Amino acid sequence: MTLDRLAELSAPCRSCLFWELDPVRRDRVPPAERAAVKEAWVSEVLREWGSCGRVAVVDDRVVGYLIYVPARFAPGAESFPTAPVSEDAVLLTTVWLEPAYAGGGLGRMLVQGMARDLILRGGVKAVEAFGDVGPLSGLNGSRCAAPAEFLAHVGFKTHRAHPTAPRLRMELSSAITWRDAALEKVLGVVRPRRHVPHPAPARRTH
Repeated sequence: MTLDRLAELSAPCRSCLFWELDPVRRDRVPPAERAAVKEAWVSEVLREWGSCGRVAVVDDRVVGYLIYVPARFAPGAESFPTAPVSEDAVLLTTVWLEPAYAGGGLGRMLVQGMARDLILRGGVKAVEAFGDVGPLSGLNGSRCAAPAEFLAHVGFKTHRAHPTAPRLRMELSSAITWRDAALEKVLGVVRPRRHVPHPAPARRTH
């Protein structure tokens, strides 16, 4: 996620401040200023923490994205009944896909990209997310939290149960097969080759 890619997100995601501000501050931001506040938030996260999202691009067009940050950057999460996020985890906030691309595997690819990024960074034990349970849940922007069913499908497990807003968790350190596969894909092109000494030339016998 970069500022350039942020500008390509479709409304209302472009100016949504559900996670970025607590409810009181959020209500005080005029609609015309919300996109600028969102841009300032992304800029702050990039400067203080680094990459905070992944985007899915088809034919040079953003058709999906997800955002993940340390919980201190997402005060909106405090309003969930299953808050707070564990201290050793990064928070996955929003996962969004255009309806035409839902169900095609792009959501899983975005989550895998997030996992690879966090594994390579090191120091992050897990990713947590607040799942949305209900008839309107989905990856097409109908709600700001990711569907609990989707999260479970891509490797999250219920960490704190709730009828409508469970908190789910994906352990990076225990997902050994996923971690090794991710590292293999990412590091395979840059891993130094093993040095195999050339066999010594055979001595001629006279």
